[in-house]
Amino acid sequence: MYTGWSACYRTGMRFALILAGGSGTRLWPMSRAVMPKQLVPFIRGRSLLTLAYNRLQGLVERGGCLVCAGESHRKAILEELTELGPEGFLGEPEGRDTLSALAYASAVIARRDPDATIGVFTADHLIEPDEKFRRIVARGYDTAEQGGKVLVTFGITPTSAATGFGYLRLGPVFHGESRIVVEFREKPDKATAERWVAEGPDHFLWNSGMFVWKAGVFLDCVKRYEPAVFEGVSRIADAWGTARFAATIAAVYPALRKSSVDFAVMEKASRDPALKVAAVPLSVSWTDVGSWPAFAETCPKDEHGNALAAERFLLVDTTGTLVASSDPAHLIAALGCEDLVIVHTPTATLVCRKDRAEDLKKLRALAAERFGADYV
Repeated sequence: MYTGWSACYRTGMRFALILAGGSGTRLWPMSRAVMPKQLVPFIRGRSLLTLAYNRLQGLVERGGCLVCAGESHRKAILEELTELGPEGFLGEPEGRDTLSALAYASAVIARRDPDATIGVFTADHLIEPDEKFRRIVARGYDTAEQGGKVLVTFGITPTSAATGFGYLRLGPVFHGESRIVVEFREKPDKATAERWVAEGPDHFLWNSGMFVWKAGVFLDCVKRYEPAVFEGVSRIADAWGTARFAATIAAVYPALRKSSVDFAVMEKASRDPALKVAAVPLSVSWTDVGSWPAFAETCPKDEHGNALAAERFLLVDTTGTLVASSDPAHLIAALGCEDLVIVHTPTATLVCRKDRAEDLKKLRALAAERFGADYV
């Protein structure tokens, strides 16, 4: 476990932090514990993590891009992102959701640079074009650095009444194109989502799960809203770079409360008169690659609407079906199929209806129970 930090950082530096700790259960069986979705090279031969890392180049100074992920994936990530270096990897002993990951990373960064500005990005989004993304995110950094207590989020124009995303209810203009968020709601019910989407993007946006904040502002929120988490990550940060770091994080981190940053900080901050939450509209092509139907949207299609992510396939009288394989020599053949997901890997093959893809967590858990950890 790396415990040092290079000396290249200066006060007031901009950092870009990629969260890459998700397990990708809805992309089973290709996403596994040993090779989670962010490391699987299924986007035109490249992984979501590589795409996310490349997208941030030029946005922050060299050495300012960090990755927070499971400690068990340290070797794989450092081999894939050769420019990252051990000092750019923040390992979690186990997953404790986004609150703990972001509090831990922010506390470690603030220990080295108390005036740091941190951009938070995820490794499961497909975003294009890169240059426009960087220009908009740079405005987010500017907004966070204007002074005062502000947390910046990036909003996506809704394309459906999705219940799996957080929503931002917009208020007055704050800075430049950013708007005050007067309500931050994580995953509303269907009726609420339909009502909000009907009001239009001038009133409601999806929360993208990407943020920018001054390290001190965010940590102050954690201290006030989640004092036990703040105390824990402070102990971890105090041990950073010392011989006791490995023992400290192993003892403290698994005991941190498991919660998302959306519930624990952003919703509370949007109601807190002591600070502001600002949304910057992110007008780019954005796909949250969190399920097989979402992944299908990234794939080339044939004339029958079949999504193609396999080298060898034979589709006869088949429509609206995703075929994916991790083995270029394996042939997927489908006859008379409609709206299916067919995914082949060396140890497990999935066949399901598209409208049941959200239930894959249950199937994955059942596979583990009946056949053991080798299948998950």
